[in-house]
Amino acid sequence: MDYQALYKSKLTTPAEAVKLVKSGDWVDYTWCTNHPVELDKALAARAHELTDVKVRGGVTMWMPEIAKADDAGDHFAWHSWHCSGVDRKIIAKGMGWFSPIRYSELPRYYRENIDVDVVMMQVPPMDAHGNFSLSLAPSHLYDMCAKAKHVVVEVNENLPVVYGLYKSEINIQDVDYVVEGSNPPVAELGSAAPSDIDIAVANLIVPEIPNGACLQLGIGGMPNAVGAMIAQSDLKDLGVHTEMYVDGFVDIAMAGKINGRNKTRDYGRQVFAFAAGSKKLYDYVNRNPDVVGAPVDYTNDVQVIAQLDKFISINNAVDLDLFGQVNAESAGIKHISGTGGQLDFVMGAYLSKGGKSFICLSSTMKAKDGTVKSRIVPTLTPGSIATDPRSCVQYIVTEYGMVNLKGLSTWQRAEALISIAHPDFREELIAEAEKMHIWRRSNK
Repeated sequence: MDYQALYKSKLTTPAEAVKLVKSGDWVDYTWCTNHPVELDKALAARAHELTDVKVRGGVTMWMPEIAKADDAGDHFAWHSWHCSGVDRKIIAKGMGWFSPIRYSELPRYYRENIDVDVVMMQVPPMDAHGNFSLSLAPSHLYDMCAKAKHVVVEVNENLPVVYGLYKSEINIQDVDYVVEGSNPPVAELGSAAPSDIDIAVANLIVPEIPNGACLQLGIGGMPNAVGAMIAQSDLKDLGVHTEMYVDGFVDIAMAGKINGRNKTRDYGRQVFAFAAGSKKLYDYVNRNPDVVGAPVDYTNDVQVIAQLDKFISINNAVDLDLFGQVNAESAGIKHISGTGGQLDFVMGAYLSKGGKSFICLSSTMKAKDGTVKSRIVPTLTPGSIATDPRSCVQYIVTEYGMVNLKGLSTWQRAEALISIAHPDFREELIAEAEKMHIWRRSNK
């Protein structure tokens, strides 16, 4: 087949391509770095011709053009699978909603539960075999495109080509239109330098990681601090199997710590569902045979994770209560992020031979009014989401210590968690634990 001829026959302008969208349609902007740019602008230009266009996205890295107008909500409704700061702003504007998911199930949602009229996404240039790499977000995109009535790709020469295990590319034969975009730089995900608290937590976790471990790091200062410390450590023969690929993995790999030779699945390969970070990361994964993308129903499958020996999962939390329930996605009813794959990795790591799951957080946080509050609370704030049920949590880490909740009774859990709370709040937490009948006076 002459793929170049087929490509040219489907090449069109953004304005022409977005004519596929009709009022009432479900449009998918895909995920994170792969959200469209020129197609988004062209769809925004059609706003006053359209009503009730429902758009899906997730981990949004920049404000879409369709959300910028004052009356945008009269024409478009945004639905986010996982909220970034941008998604939260769209929701606050009154034209967006969060869609609760267990991220590992998302490809199946597309196969069985939801409709897609038009997909619009950025991709790298087509290869000699007519394939477009799904680049930094294989995640669920293949199943999304398979379900869609129409698929439009926007070519961006700056997006890296990422090799994959499977379902990591789409062929020109399955595309309706091709748009050659303006080749903007790939959106970068900034990260703050680790704080003293981040470093203190990392100092507690890194000694628990054995040589030959397989790593999963979440997003945020603490996982990044752990990654930086691993890069400077004496650890060796590490592997990677993660939901999100972040800069920390690049640092560890460049320090010669990652070779995957002990991985019991996908030998020698670093596997991820999506990636976001700095240009350093994008350059590293580009055409790198050591790093491969895969659908999220593979990367986040509890049974797959469990088959990887010495699996180490490191994630963040917003707060947790004295029963051991972890909230990693909201502040009361105010939504922050999403469930993502945290619970899958918490469960999978514990099922892994020699595996460990760590939830890390600072002991306190400062509210907008300047008051300092404990992140370890008697019970979760009404409306908060229990991302990880108390029965699944293993290690909890703050700057004041690390405790393993597996096998502990309710009073033992309360005692353990209070021991790593900020000292200024321990007496108050003990008093609340007594009221809830989960405290033994002999322990005080």
